[in-house]
Amino acid sequence: MKHLALIIPALLLTACGSSDKPDASGSFESMTEITVSSEANGKIKSFDITEGDQLKAGQFLGYIDTTQLHLSKLQLLKSRTSVKSNRPDVNKQVAFLKEQLNKQEYEKARITRLVNDGAAPQKQLDDINSAITVLRSQIDAQLSTLHNSVNSVDAQSSSIDIQIAAIDDMIEKSKIVSPIDGVVISKYSEANEFSAIGKPLYKVADLNRMCLRAYFPSEYLAKIQLGQTVNVTLRYGDDSDFQYEGKIVWISSKNEFTPQSIQTNDTRADLVYAVKIEVINDGKIKIGAYGEVNL
Repeated sequence: MKHLALIIPALLLTACGSSDKPDASGSFESMTEITVSSEANGKIKSFDITEGDQLKAGQFLGYIDTTQLHLSKLQLLKSRTSVKSNRPDVNKQVAFLKEQLNKQEYEKARITRLVNDGAAPQKQLDDINSAITVLRSQIDAQLSTLHNSVNSVDAQSSSIDIQIAAIDDMIEKSKIVSPIDGVVISKYSEANEFSAIGKPLYKVADLNRMCLRAYFPSEYLAKIQLGQTVNVTLRYGDDSDFQYEGKIVWISSKNEFTPQSIQTNDTRADLVYAVKIEVINDGKIKIGAYGEVNL
């Protein structure tokens, strides 16, 4: 009987211990993780970052050689100056003809008075009207020619402006900047290496908001929903446990085979559903750290 009394409490402790298993477990990852790639071709002239560096959004990190781009821009600027120098000054070009027209208009008024008074022949007034008509035609023709020249010069100048804007955009894309506040978790390129468009330069992650990717057996689907608050435990394996409040932000629509590193209450469950749980990081959570979930 004494042996039986010792065995029963032991069995009870074993049964209680089995309930300590989490409802789901998984590993932490960053909610926002971006691989920044090169947007330009050329030699990396400066790129002074190391893994673990804290970055600010928009922070300048280095640049890819822009010498040829700057030279092309200088050439275009000179071409634009040359083109604009050929733009005619319309007012100055027709100023002489307009002055002649004003004189003829004044003379017409004078002759008209004389004709009305019978002091000048009608022919003299007709000649002035004819001269005025000719001057107006000349002014209209010259204005048309000048406006065509202005439009042509403006079109050439606008075309050059577009080319300059394109080069400015390429120069801007030659700068290496951080797209977000975060931490450098991988660096793929170094200064003095040749870079090409699309080549990865580094990876930055926002570690302030972490995500526990946990795996739930299918029977738990009825118990979880988006926006639900759950208890998350960070475990490092040295009896250092840290508790967090997490929020379910994603539930997979497809099941998958249980990853070997994942523990579930039902060890016989072969198919599980991945769930992402957002957790605010206090600095202790690292990418790849093990975490558990309890509903």
